Amino acid sequence: QVRLVESGGGLVQAGSSLRLSCAASGRTFTAFVMGWFRQAPGKEREFVAAITLKGANWKGDNTNYADSVKGRFAISRDSEKPMVYLQMDSLEPEDTAVYYCAASTLSVPTSIQSRYGYWGQGTQVTVSS
Repeated sequence: QVRLVESGGGLVQAGSSLRLSCAASGRTFTAFVMGWFRQAPGKEREFVAAITLKGANWKGDNTNYADSVKGRFAISRDSEKPMVYLQMDSLEPEDTAVYYCAASTLSVPTSIQSRYGYWGQGTQVTVSS
């Protein structure tokens, strides 16, 4: 069974930074893409960023970002372990949400939620103005 565990959330002021981490475990973990999604109160869950993992058969860009976070957020991966990170800079109150880590067995760093078969429990990020 695949398990995704997020960490690093918290309460910060606008303009601050946070770094989220997601660790994947499980004997049968064979995902090729991991991503971050978020859900703000009263809103639907939305795509934030995705990255291909080692072994992904993808010739395009290895990362994909939502327009709302481009230039402020950066997704990265561990070179050996199934872990991804989300560095969030210049945080805004609009970034307040529960952030979810997700993993996909496909090789495309897609923003489509249904392509991700594994999800974490989420970590709360709150940005005060």
